[in-house]
Amino acid sequence: MAGTDDADSGDALFVLTAVLLTPAQFPSVLGDDYPEACASLGLEPYAEGYGLVFGQDSDGARWTVAVDDVSLVAVAIASWDCGMEYDLSPDERSVVAALPGWPLALAVSAPGVPAPHDPDPEPDAEGVAAVALKPPDAGEWGPAQRRLGADEIALQWAAWRQQVDEEIIFEDAGASTAGGPDGPDGAAAADGGSGTGSGTATATGTGSEGGGGHPGLRRVLAEARAYVETPPPAGRVRSSFAPGDARTIRADGPGWSLVARTDDIAFVLLDEEPGEVLTVGRGPELPGLLEALEKMAVRPS
Repeated sequence: MAGTDDADSGDALFVLTAVLLTPAQFPSVLGDDYPEACASLGLEPYAEGYGLVFGQDSDGARWTVAVDDVSLVAVAIASWDCGMEYDLSPDERSVVAALPGWPLALAVSAPGVPAPHDPDPEPDAEGVAAVALKPPDAGEWGPAQRRLGADEIALQWAAWRQQVDEEIIFEDAGASTAGGPDGPDGAAAADGGSGTGSGTATATGTGSEGGGGHPGLRRVLAEARAYVETPPPAGRVRSSFAPGDARTIRADGPGWSLVARTDDIAFVLLDEEPGEVLTVGRGPELPGLLEALEKMAVRPS
């Protein structure tokens, strides 16, 4: 933890943690893509991106400080991930915005200051007070919770994949689908700690990479294919490390999120199906779609 100066109040900010806000890496809770994530914080979607620093002032108030020194924040995050100490103290000149509240739930707080709380609203020149940033309600289901659920699946891929191997049988492409008129309902209850925001998530087999008879999956796969022809806003398709020679694909669209590995299957979450995690079996079409998405995806530098 380190201290910096709050751009608005001049008060010291006790830094708790930080994340990157770039086209290739941003808190997906903020939006389906990089421009949307920036807009949720009132920031311009500059290609270089930002660092988001989360901290408390001396009164304990929560603040999110956006800085344009992305490299500094990246080095701090890498150091912390390696278990090393790093004094993250962004220069005041790098501060782009100081926003009340935190958009993410943090389990830590600064020692020696009051408990974390939102600062008192201060009206701007037009008399409008900024609404404090808040993490999404874990007891509800919506776009933010859907994206957080997809993030959790990406982080816990092995556990989710093992569940599918044990509980769901995939048909070949063109065969009847699990849960369809000719197949049994292939559903497996997952651990309540899945992070999907609905208490318990369910993985449901679809039978083939075409989505079978599930209209939501057909829509998702059609929109994902359209991304290959007409690239979407930056950050809607992202590629990150996976074991072996594979890559993890994260894609989002209006009302849906997809998590896949280029050598494996795909998981899909939908706004209209709270807590449900739909699986897309690997067949003759899915590998080509995932490879095409990987080629046009943005990835961390």
